[in-house]
Amino acid sequence: MKSAVMLLAHGSPDKPEDVPEFLKLVTAGRATQAIVDEVTHRYSLIGVSPLTRITLRQGELLAESLKLPVYVGMRNWKPYVIDAVRQMAKDGIDRTVAICLAPQNSRTSTGLYKKALTDAQQSAGATFTTDFVDNWHDHPLLIRAFAEHLEEGWKCACAEAGVRVPIIFTAHSVPERTIADGDSYEAQAKETAALVAMQVPSLSVEDWMFAFQSQGMSGGPWIGPTVEDTIRGLKARGHNSVFIQPIGFVCDHVEVLYDIDIAFRDFAAKEGMRLWRAESLNESPLFIAALADVARSRFEPAGESRPQIVQIAK
Repeated sequence: MKSAVMLLAHGSPDKPEDVPEFLKLVTAGRATQAIVDEVTHRYSLIGVSPLTRITLRQGELLAESLKLPVYVGMRNWKPYVIDAVRQMAKDGIDRTVAICLAPQNSRTSTGLYKKALTDAQQSAGATFTTDFVDNWHDHPLLIRAFAEHLEEGWKCACAEAGVRVPIIFTAHSVPERTIADGDSYEAQAKETAALVAMQVPSLSVEDWMFAFQSQGMSGGPWIGPTVEDTIRGLKARGHNSVFIQPIGFVCDHVEVLYDIDIAFRDFAAKEGMRLWRAESLNESPLFIAALADVARSRFEPAGESRPQIVQIAK
């Protein structure tokens, strides 16, 4: 059988001028002009989101590791999921493992990617079988990849600050009603953070906390605590510095380059605090190894023993 892997991501406009069309897709046309203007402003400050470029590169690196073709499909921008599915059908792919590049499962992210892929296959008349990876938030190599970047960045921040800098783990917020309906996202995000912290021997439970970022601009209350409230709490406890480790994102994009690097850093500065951030995973060899191991585990026949994970030196 001709096998392949498909990476699914949110998608991001190529330039600020594309934001109105992008938001029309993301919100099904519900975005107000004020929201369009604000998001356009944010993209103008970072110039361009590298999400598409980095995701395509992650696909290339994964293909090199697996010796299999890897396709990339975006739910809300080019290259769209439907375009990737059509190309896979044209290339004669018989089966694929689909991995959503949002490690924690939520019906607002993973669920929508799965529906987009199913709809695309039906629309294109694609007959290849799909094994969809519902979540991989606790994969050992993913945890090690985050921990590697956390430890390196945090030690530098502590050296610059001259103190132990408190860490805030973050992930994208979701509406409160999503969690109230039994969604596992909040629990999985916090589990990822706890596992990453455990991988850094010098960290104690007093060194870190969790907050949700990038709450939506409409649609009712979203889960917290917010990063801003958490920063204020640290200031009230006498801290003048903070380190942020996002664990819900696997590459640089607007929620990292604007929300953290600009908005949160400016907010911290107004509170008299310095802010550092862990580098995103992007092309991390450990991260690519995590993706490869997830894919291989799905291609193995039932009952076949797993190959030993190759240990990558830090």
